[in-house]
Amino acid sequence: MLDWGDEFRDRKVVLTGACGVIGTWIAAAFAQAGARLCLSDRRADTLAALAETHGVLAKGGLAHVTELTDSASIDDLVATVEKAWGAPDIVINNAGVYPSGFLIDIDAAEWDRIFDINLRAPFLLARGFAKLMIAANVKGNIVNISSGAARRMRRSVVPYCTSKTALDRLTKGFAIELAAFGIRVNAVEPGFAPGSSESPLTAAHVEATTAGIPMGRASAPEDAPNAIMFLCSSKAGYVTGATLSVDGGNSIGSLMVYQDKKEPG
Repeated sequence: MLDWGDEFRDRKVVLTGACGVIGTWIAAAFAQAGARLCLSDRRADTLAALAETHGVLAKGGLAHVTELTDSASIDDLVATVEKAWGAPDIVINNAGVYPSGFLIDIDAAEWDRIFDINLRAPFLLARGFAKLMIAANVKGNIVNISSGAARRMRRSVVPYCTSKTALDRLTKGFAIELAAFGIRVNAVEPGFAPGSSESPLTAAHVEATTAGIPMGRASAPEDAPNAIMFLCSSKAGYVTGATLSVDGGNSIGSLMVYQDKKEPG
């Protein structure tokens, strides 16, 4: 993990999907950097344990059980942060779902759930927290966690790919409209990070995907957090509306070779 000095000390950071694989990495990185965290997730017990691990409440932070398919729950998260902090400095829309299913087999309810969590929730949260930042004159940062799937269609996960493509456009839209207030909005596309209990993957899937990544490995705990923290730091003060891929080249192509000759030369 990079040494950020006092860059993030006492900065107020809201993180959704805090209990997921990448969420726990992000939480650990900002906690180590001295930030005050508002951890959000729908899994109450796991959320409480994560908050305890990082001493979140003792350091003036928050833990909020949020159901991102419920507008009232999202509104309550924003109101809770406003009451405690006035406004956050950083918002990371990390929560997302990655269900698998062919288009002709997916019903409308599942389609709506995917878009509620992957697109509608980031819109509502960015809108709500941006209003708090503007009112408090906070030159804050919003980072949406996207995916290389935004640019690379895959069979059986078309709704996910579509939601991430839309999230990329939403990121740029917010960046344009919030620039006048000094609020920067960017996106990070993390690498392959298996292990999610919400979107479990088979061992064969993990092995095949990892084998095709140009950099030869899955994402490590420091990869996505370093990128997110860079975008939220003063070093990226002129960066907004950008999407930073941190995926070992996974989204640009695959190492898989479908012929007898496997190596160049």
